[in-house]
Amino acid sequence: MAKYEVNEQAVEYAKRLIEGRQYVLDSDWGAVQPDAEAQNKFLESHSWEEYGQWHLGLTVGATDETKGRFAFGYGDLRRLHRTGLIACVYRASEWRHKKIELAAHELLQLLDAKTA
Repeated sequence: MAKYEVNEQAVEYAKRLIEGRQYVLDSDWGAVQPDAEAQNKFLESHSWEEYGQWHLGLTVGATDETKGRFAFGYGDLRRLHRTGLIACVYRASEWRHKKIELAAHELLQLLDAKTA
């Protein structure tokens, strides 16, 4: 099983998105999460660093500047999605990636407090 580190840059970026009200509170994550084509299009005009900001996890041992380096996406490459954070909490919890789970959970709590 792959091992992941928390992508602290992504956590900080997500916080900025929340503070800047760049989020969607109700969406079908399965329908809005970026597919490979959307990710490739994003990478045509953005850096790998910008791409990485949309992923709460960094795959340990994966080559930099590859999609395999990044995991646990939480947004549509434009806005944070509450359902994306929920998916991160669920997937990280399911596979026992506790630090990712807690980072996503804390962001979800921040978003919910901001929008309550």
